[in-house]
Amino acid sequence: MEAILDHGSSSPTTHSAPAKTWTARVLGSLLVLFLLVDGAGKVLRLAPYVEGTARVGYSPSCLVPIGLVLIACTTLYAVPRTAVLGAVLLTGYLGGATATHVRMGEPFFFPVVFGVLTWACLYVRDARVRTLLVRRPREVGEKR
Repeated sequence: MEAILDHGSSSPTTHSAPAKTWTARVLGSLLVLFLLVDGAGKVLRLAPYVEGTARVGYSPSCLVPIGLVLIACTTLYAVPRTAVLGAVLLTGYLGGATATHVRMGEPFFFPVVFGVLTWACLYVRDARVRTLLVRRPREVGEKR
């Protein structure tokens, strides 16, 4: 972090934008890595994934298409130009995972947290998302 001098006082203040950006990049990279490994495990039909899929009531034949969808959505999210589309698609994917956990009566904490992290990281790293999500004050005389 770099210290900057506040013009209104004699005490230095901390500039946290670089720290936020790097935190979002690291968390986003870990998120992407986890999702890609998860997708690859599905595509490769590793034993824990086959067993887990059967346990939640899905046919093992669904495993490869689900893994490919996850890899495609995650790749879109990882590329800055298509990150918003990837985040929207990952939100849908994680919504399905949440619904599956709820249907099975299992804790659904992880898919929800991953969805929130997806958007939080994107919010910090992409000014377009901040512009869309942050409400600006209305000008005097401006209509709703």
